[in-house]
Amino acid sequence: MKQSVFIVLVLIVSLAIGVFIWFQLPVYLHEGGPLVSILIALSVMLLAFILERLFTLNKAKGKASVQSFFKNVISMLQQGDFEGALAACDKQRGTVANVLRSGIERYRQLLGSGETPEKRLAETQRAIEEANALEVPLLERNLIALSTIASIATMVGLLGTTIGMIRAFAATGHRVGGIIDAQQLAIGISEALVNTAGGLFNAIVGIVAYNFFVNKVDAFNYTMDEASYEVIQLLKSREAEGK
Repeated sequence: MKQSVFIVLVLIVSLAIGVFIWFQLPVYLHEGGPLVSILIALSVMLLAFILERLFTLNKAKGKASVQSFFKNVISMLQQGDFEGALAACDKQRGTVANVLRSGIERYRQLLGSGETPEKRLAETQRAIEEANALEVPLLERNLIALSTIASIATMVGLLGTTIGMIRAFAATGHRVGGIIDAQQLAIGISEALVNTAGGLFNAIVGIVAYNFFVNKVDAFNYTMDEASYEVIQLLKSREAEGK
C-alpha cells in the first residue's frame, strides 16, 4: 500500500471513530465540545502509526539476531563463500541483510569481470550506499506524522481550552436574578479542562513515541554503517592478499 493511501485511510477511519466515540462519551466528557472528537481521532491516528512503526521496525530486524547473522556472513566471506553469504542474507531478510546483500552481490558479479581491485571495491561501496539510501526512508517513514500529531494535538487542546474559557467568562456576565449562571460557568470550565487533558495526552504520547522510534532508527543506521564498514574492510583485505 502506498504511503499516501495509508495516511488518507488512517485519517478517514480515525475521524469516523473519533466522532462515534464522542457521541458515546459520558456527559462530563461530552461537554468538552466537538473538538474532543478531533482529539480522539488524533489518538487513534497515533495508535495506528505506533503499531505500524513497531511492525515495520520489528520486520527490519530480520528473522534472527543481527549479531549472529553478521558473524555468520563475515565467516563465510572470509572463506570466500559468497554464495553462502548471499543465501544467509536471503534467509535473514531485514534492513541490514538487504544492504549487505547488495554489496556482496555486486562484488561477486565483478570478480570475474577483469576489473581492477579498486574498481570492484568502489562499485561494491556504491551498491551498499544505494541500498542504504533505499532502506533508510522506510525506517523513518511516519516519524514526521508522529511529531506533527503531537504538535497539532497541543494546538487543538489549546483551542478547546480557549473556547471553554470564553464560555466560562461569558457565563460570569450572564446573571439570573443577579446571580452568576453556575451551570454555564461549570460547562465552560469543564470544556476547557477536557480539551487541555486531551491535548496534553496526545502530545505526551506523540513525543515519547517519536523519540523512541528515532532512537530505534539511529540504532539501525549505526548497525548498517558498522556492518557495511566491516564487509568493505574484509573485501579490501582479500584484495590485498590477492584472493
